[in-house]
Amino acid sequence: MTPQSDEDEVWRQIVASFNETAEDASAEQPWPDRENVTEQADAGDGDDARGGGAPGGVALGDDALGDGVGDDDRTGEERAPTPGDDDHYIPPPPPPLPHGDALSRLSWLALFGGPAYLLLAALLQWPMDGWIVFAAVAAFIAGFVILVVRMGDGPPADSGWDDGAVV
Repeated sequence: MTPQSDEDEVWRQIVASFNETAEDASAEQPWPDRENVTEQADAGDGDDARGGGAPGGVALGDDALGDGVGDDDRTGEERAPTPGDDDHYIPPPPPPLPHGDALSRLSWLALFGGPAYLLLAALLQWPMDGWIVFAAVAAFIAGFVILVVRMGDGPPADSGWDDGAVV
């Protein structure tokens, strides 16, 4: 027999036994009954959108969400809401963005304003003299250079003499 005919025979056996059932009774349900998901959880009432979905994609019942309503899987009884269930974490407001100094704000304006003016002038077909184009390109380059120079890639001034491992 050639290796190809052995492989063909194996495939024929797999295809022939595709619809056959196993003799073992546990083959119909490969997991314990306690792991079955209840119909209430299968209702698809938006549990995943509220963050109640399990990692495997199985929707969990309302009782797993901690909202105090739903039946307890261990006892099968309805449980009453508890006093602390409505508490949600509300993060503090973020700190305000720092106000840059006048030079950095002007640099950002030049960086974006020069090309924006050229684009707007080209779209609206404004007449562009040579000095206007030069000023817009020079503003873009100057804004970029000022921002890069002020970026500073050295250690902070208060880091002391030992700045740890430097890679």
